[in-house]
Order: sequence, then C-alpha cells, then structure tokens
Amino acid sequence: MRLGPYELPSPLFLSPLAGYTNLPMRVTLRELGGLSWTTTDLVNARSLLERNRTALKLVASASEDRPFAIQLFGSVPEEMRDAAIVCEELGAQSIDINMGCPVRKVVSIGGGSAMMTELDKTARLVRGMIDAVKIPITAKMRLGWDDANLTAPDLARVLEDTGVAAIFVHGRTRAQGFSGGVNLAGIRAVVQAVRAIPVIGNGDVTTPSAAQRMLAETECAGVSIGRGAFYDPWIFRRTAHLLRTGELLPEPTFTERLRVMRRHFERYCDFYGEEHGARLFRKVAPWYAKRFGPAKPFKRRIITITSRADFDAAIAEYLAWRAPFCGADGELLPKYEPAPMIASFERPDGEPDVLQRESIPVPKGPVDVW
Repeated sequence: MRLGPYELPSPLFLSPLAGYTNLPMRVTLRELGGLSWTTTDLVNARSLLERNRTALKLVASASEDRPFAIQLFGSVPEEMRDAAIVCEELGAQSIDINMGCPVRKVVSIGGGSAMMTELDKTARLVRGMIDAVKIPITAKMRLGWDDANLTAPDLARVLEDTGVAAIFVHGRTRAQGFSGGVNLAGIRAVVQAVRAIPVIGNGDVTTPSAAQRMLAETECAGVSIGRGAFYDPWIFRRTAHLLRTGELLPEPTFTERLRVMRRHFERYCDFYGEEHGARLFRKVAPWYAKRFGPAKPFKRRIITITSRADFDAAIAEYLAWRAPFCGADGELLPKYEPAPMIASFERPDGEPDVLQRESIPVPKGPVDVW
C-alpha cells in the first residue's frame, strides 16, 4: 500500500501505546521483520514546543526506525501547527494527530476523542498543520464518542477533503474505553466513507489470522497492531508471511523468545541508562513470560532487577527451575505448552480473549474516571 509518497512493503503498522512503543521496542520489532511503519508515543504539542526533555525522549528515533511518524495531541491550532514544524525538523516522515485517546487528561484539553465532536473546528486545526509542513498528516480516531454519536465516517470525509493522507481507526467508541469487542462493521463504514485515502484498521488484532480477518471483513488498506505486539513481537513477520503465502508460521521457540528479550533489554539499558532501563524493563519482561509456559518464579524475580547482572541472574535461575518441564531439546514438554493465542473476535463463543485482558495493562472502570 501507499501512504502519501511512501510505498510500503507490507500493510502492517505499529500503533502508538503511551509508555510502551519507545525507540527500543520499535527497533526490536522492525528487526524481526514484516513491520512497515511505526508511530511514537503520543506527545503533547506544547511540551514538544518547549523542548521538554521527556517529550524529546518520546519522539527519539534512529536510522533503523524508518519510516516513522510522531503522534501529537493538543487542541490549540497554533501549537499543533508549530509542533508539526518541529516534527518535520526532527526527521519524521509523517505526523499523526491523536483523535482517539479516551483518557480524561487528554480529552479535557480538547484533544484525543474530543476532536471527534467538533468536526469544523478539527478540520481548521488540521488544515493549518497541512499547510505548514511538506510531510503527510494522518489522523488516528475511534468510531465516535459513544454508540449514539458514531462520527468517524463523517470526520473521515471531512479530513479527506482537508488533505490528510490516511486515517487510522480503532473499532471502539470513546465510551467503551478498552471494554467490549472491536466493531469490524464500524471500521468498514469508515472505509466506505472516503474516496481515495487509505483507512488502516486497529483493535484486538492479537494473531495473524485476526489481521487477515480484519482486512477481509472491513476492506481496510492496512492493519495497525498495538497490544498484539506485546504478546507476540513476531506478529508482523508472521502476518506478512500469511498475507503473502497463505501459510501460518509457527510461534517462535523459547530459545528465540529469550534471544529477542535479551536484545530488547540491552536496548533499554543503552537508551535509558542501565539502572533506569532495567527498572523500566520490569514491565516489559512479563509480556515475554506470558508465552514461556510455567514462569511464576521468573515473573516474581524479574520485577526486582536494577542492573544487567540482575537480569542475567534472573534468567539463569529461571532456566535451572524450568529444566524439569523440558525435553532434551530444551523446549517444553507438550503438556506444559501455553495455549494458542486467539483474538477476541475469532472466538466462536464471542467471549473476550482472557489472555489479552491479563497481559496488557489498560485503564479499568468507567472511562470518565481515568
């Protein structure tokens, strides 16, 4: 598919997830293959203009992280316009406007999902950004504020007329937060609303088969995967292969999972410094452990690490503990293997994916109290 002037080798994108899709994660996923496009964590336009240290860390990139977009949120047209110029100067290939975040601190300033409620005002803000830069502007939205206000198709039409290069749409409303299932028909309605620009679907894609189904049922041009990449960093490579050949590759071996986790950890230490990187990696390692099989001691130990030595010791202790569950090849005996991943809208009973709800921390309770 194409996005603006860019010809992409696969229709697969990494969704931004605040606090998680940093440069170490993005580069690790790219190295595994299949991923065409990444987007940084969302960053406040004003913070970027002030050259806030944390904001600059959020948008940091590298030569191996190309093409990439910086995702901005805000509601002041002049700030969003000027922040877009900064993004272009920082080397971003595109700027994504967050129109979907349901979190109160974003919505309360008129950003995120609040932008879906005032279409004319949003269009004027976007027009100012498009006129200020040469790189493409895209928008990430939800289906609407709630089930009574499914404004995404109307907003998509307005944004296409304004000049955006692509639309990313998460198949839930703001009121849903992360509850319930993704609405594939809602994504399809956005696809049908635009004339020429690509629409990229997002939501509950935790397996290659789920990505394939989203493409087939919505006719979207691409799929953006967020939490699914936490369970399976290989999901982009496996999905690209499935779309290209019809063959579903097996999940990676434990040895491969361990290799990639080590590499991911090293990138955290290099990027954040050893102690801070090790502490931050405490919330990353348990994602890998979800597919290790029996791993309770490792999960307890890994959340105490403060250094490379601690990390290595945690792995060594775990390998010794794990040995009785394994065959001669070092892989788990069949009775200890974790159950296959199943996306929520692939389940015949319609129940949400239990693994998904356990693995990825998302806000709980009514969206208005987040």
